[in-house]
Amino acid sequence: MFSGRLEKVGVIGLGIVGSRVAENLRKAQKHVYVWSRRPKPEPNYMGSPAEIAANADAIQIFVTNGEALIQVIEAMEANLNRGHLVINHATVDLATTKKAAQIVQAHGASFLDCPFTGSKMAAENGQLVYYVGGELAVLDKVRPLLALTSKHILHVGGIGDATVLKITTNMISGATVQILSEALAVTEAHGVAGEKLLEALGHNACCSDLIRMKLPSILQDNYEPHFSLKNMFKDAQIALSLANAKKIETPALSTTASIMFKAIQQGHGDQDYSVLAANYRKQPNDGHGS
Repeated sequence: MFSGRLEKVGVIGLGIVGSRVAENLRKAQKHVYVWSRRPKPEPNYMGSPAEIAANADAIQIFVTNGEALIQVIEAMEANLNRGHLVINHATVDLATTKKAAQIVQAHGASFLDCPFTGSKMAAENGQLVYYVGGELAVLDKVRPLLALTSKHILHVGGIGDATVLKITTNMISGATVQILSEALAVTEAHGVAGEKLLEALGHNACCSDLIRMKLPSILQDNYEPHFSLKNMFKDAQIALSLANAKKIETPALSTTASIMFKAIQQGHGDQDYSVLAANYRKQPNDGHGS
């Protein structure tokens, strides 16, 4: 089992979240070793995932999909041993999560299924929330490290359980932004300012932190990526697969995923997933609205 050494940390994947986690770990005086498929001018940038494993004890992975996760773990295999802990923060399908854990554990290393909620600003401010699946004893050893980049750490069960919860919560986020986009379109088409919808929602039980975050940006036609549309669509596909495996019908999710796919085909994949509102805001109407 992981020895609990936390001074040397590897971060693999330097996207929106991974790069900010690495920076916060440096500020906490950790020895941070980084690698990304797209080389970046960062301190202690290593030549490969294998070099990360050779230098770090705890390794945090922030890649974008299951294929990349398995490639990274296979690249580290030769250097993994009982002293290592691999923490997967990538949101991938359930089968890939379990395969990754099996590869790591076959070398005596420990593994945590550890997706997160929170995007760019949460990562920058060390305010992520980690959902953790795996042995509680391992989590207890690494908790001080995870606490440096989060505001809450929630142990949810075994490996795979955290992945399921991350996917199901994103089902709600994706569908929420879609219905919010529709509601805004109807509001503005009937001559009511979108700002009034935001004000009204602030006093309505259906409001949420997500709506409070996304609607002001939508009203400014600002779709700077905090969580990209292509990543939300990937998670929707995983959710559909989980539902299909249990023969659960998901009409709201299916419709939202279809709309996401069309928006990606239109070239919006790298924008924030709130870009779902863009088509409505550019549509001609009866003379009112944006």
